[in-house]
Amino acid sequence: MDSFRFNQVAMVVLGTAFVLFALSILSESLFHAEAPEQAGLEIAALEGESGGGEAADSGPAYDPIEPLLASADPAAGETVFKKCASCHTFEKGGANKVGPNLYGVVGGPVAAKGDFNYSAGMKEFGAGKTWTYEELNGFLFKPKSHVKGTAMGFAGLKKTDERANLVGWLRTQSDSPAPLPGS
Repeated sequence: MDSFRFNQVAMVVLGTAFVLFALSILSESLFHAEAPEQAGLEIAALEGESGGGEAADSGPAYDPIEPLLASADPAAGETVFKKCASCHTFEKGGANKVGPNLYGVVGGPVAAKGDFNYSAGMKEFGAGKTWTYEELNGFLFKPKSHVKGTAMGFAGLKKTDERANLVGWLRTQSDSPAPLPGS
């Protein structure tokens, strides 16, 4: 190969390298992306209507069920319980599943089934408390908001009549059902 041909090949290689290098610098300046401070993607969940702070001071964001309990339909409550049945049982002496057995829960102590391992949040919340009608109402409305740190993944029951029917039915799942409010 003569020197003229060698110079031509060298010029093509160097020219191509120069063009690629120039395009790299130009594209970096046009499409520069800074490295994130923290790896990953943050997904911010919007708080509900009871967002916290001042809304928590103004009272619950759900309707009370006590006025509805006298006319609650336990049969409809048993149907609503089907949403709970994948994690809970209700038979007397029944086994625990992912969640505790709920026999005798209405009027019973919170987080007190000795053979169930409750989350730390539920244990802290339940210290000395009983499952009153309104306590169950708040928990069933939005479990994670009512009991901070609960392991219960259920989103909640938004319809007041569904919560009243369910609590009315759970009330009957006991050796001595708790008295209805105002009785």
